[in-house]
Amino acid sequence: MSKKNIRIALLVIGLLLAVAIQRGYISNLFRTRIDTGRRIGTVKNLNALLGNPSKATADSGNRNNYLIERPQYVVSYNDSKGGPNWVSWHLKASDIGKEQRGEFHPDNDLPSGFKVITPSDYTHSGYDRGHMCNSKDRTDTREDDDATFLMTNMLPQTGDLNRGPWEKLESYCRTLVFRENDLYIIAGGYGSRETIARGAVNVPAHCWKVVVVLPKGSNDFDGVNANTRVIAVDMPNVEGIKQDDWQKYITTVKAIERATGYDLLSALPDNVRATLETKKDG
Repeated sequence: MSKKNIRIALLVIGLLLAVAIQRGYISNLFRTRIDTGRRIGTVKNLNALLGNPSKATADSGNRNNYLIERPQYVVSYNDSKGGPNWVSWHLKASDIGKEQRGEFHPDNDLPSGFKVITPSDYTHSGYDRGHMCNSKDRTDTREDDDATFLMTNMLPQTGDLNRGPWEKLESYCRTLVFRENDLYIIAGGYGSRETIARGAVNVPAHCWKVVVVLPKGSNDFDGVNANTRVIAVDMPNVEGIKQDDWQKYITTVKAIERATGYDLLSALPDNVRATLETKKDG
């Protein structure tokens, strides 16, 4: 084949690949952004690369461990409790922009038969609508920030928790990404303090978070090893703690797993996972 024909063939192949990518025939399993609302049983996007802690599925019959996969985060939703079991997301510096704070809104993409929690269900309850994936972590675009205000991303938190040590850790995480790090974050709640919205929404007794710190540009978990920094916190959902530092509530991944029954770093090799689960951030 002549050089001219080779160039023509390469050009045709390139055009075909471009069309295939544009039409969605070819996808990157580990990309951060996927089609909004897409739900799959096996979580393969970057927001949940370290595992599916509760083995959530996109089967609508799995009402209390229902998988919601969005471009901004991945959720295990509990219909009985009216909130997430856990929310997982990847954070890098470019996710943090200048979009203004959005407005809370119900998640109308839930399957038929699921109860739809509205912002007013929290009104006069004495609890904040507590973001799991927080708004400032997704201020790069209006669409990304708005997604964090879906009620399926909320747990009832006391004002002192939400605006105290919980927010302080959120802010600290953002300082880490501006120090040449990427983060994998998983957050949720466990236990029951009471219910609100006529029993539709459970108020967790504790809220927890696990943060895995990786070098900037880490698009998979190959860089995770026994020396990787892991921050795990377990905070009581009570008043009177607003002035507390987040470091007061440092614990281990293993302790959170015992409290929740989840396998939080399940995608990692067994030997690495076993080491990280027992590390306590200094």
